[in-house]
Amino acid sequence: MNDHHAAPVDPAAISEPVLASRSSHSTGAPRPDRATGAGPAVCEGTPGEEVQEVRRFWQGLGLPGLVDVHTHFMPERVLHKVWDYFDAQGPLTGGLAWPITYRAQEAERAALLREFGVRTFTAMLYPHKPGMAQWLNGWAADFARRTPEVLHTATLFAEPGVDTYVREALDEGARVFKAHVQVGGYDPADELLDQAWGTLAEAEVPVVIHCGSGPAPGTHTGTGPIAHVLARHPRLRLIIAHLGMPEYEEFLDLAEHYEQVRLDTTMVFTEFTETFMPFPRRALPRLARLGDRILLGTDFPNIPYPYPHQLRALERLDLGPAWLRAVCHDNATTLFGL
Repeated sequence: MNDHHAAPVDPAAISEPVLASRSSHSTGAPRPDRATGAGPAVCEGTPGEEVQEVRRFWQGLGLPGLVDVHTHFMPERVLHKVWDYFDAQGPLTGGLAWPITYRAQEAERAALLREFGVRTFTAMLYPHKPGMAQWLNGWAADFARRTPEVLHTATLFAEPGVDTYVREALDEGARVFKAHVQVGGYDPADELLDQAWGTLAEAEVPVVIHCGSGPAPGTHTGTGPIAHVLARHPRLRLIIAHLGMPEYEEFLDLAEHYEQVRLDTTMVFTEFTETFMPFPRRALPRLARLGDRILLGTDFPNIPYPYPHQLRALERLDLGPAWLRAVCHDNATTLFGL
């Protein structure tokens, strides 16, 4: 959901929470200084309370750290336009107040993820118009070269020549792509993209795709267009962002039908999202059964609450420590060969 652009197993319950509330801002509500963009840019000190909470979470699960497949890094002037869009409560935010919690410079944001113990993260970026994707891919390749923890990320758009620059990005070492159907306003089943999808399927490179209709619907959001893509490319490794919010159960249907479809947890189950697009509790058993294909995503840095809140939200599902270990680390490690 921070994806909006201006220009955006084991069902045993855990007996005790791994993350304990350690401060007044740990309830999911944004700090006042973050709501206004004033005051401290990241957190009060490092290591601070948030860092301690996150590290206690993965250490308590016996993990070496976290893998977050849905974090955003992009050219600074582009990211600032995204932040401006959130500040203005643009229509793609659903009119929601959306304070940016981690409004800081690129180096500070990457350093904080390292402090959290996020061993690997992505640079989700996306075009909102033709002629932009190839330039973004050039920036992302440079970011990957200077940021060893990042999975080299690339993007695409439904436009002539997309198949050429997708192949070029793969040749440059791209390991994950980002597609944003809502912001881009394109049909993922557009024939312009057909060869690119085929290339990505053959290369077995995953695509994190925002195609659900939350927090506001787009012309081509929902399962219909994606179902057409998968019918033509059933081996395409799609990671459905935000668990397909709000069409959660419909996207679970796709994941159950196509073994290469995965879903990320970005912003789902948090107090913020539960107020307007809650995940249906009747679907939790299905989420448990798909435990090997659910991946941790957070939308850092553009989340309206502290990073640990996403982890606590997942923990409170009571799907068990094995499920949490898989979601927060092991599934992505297997998928990306980390």
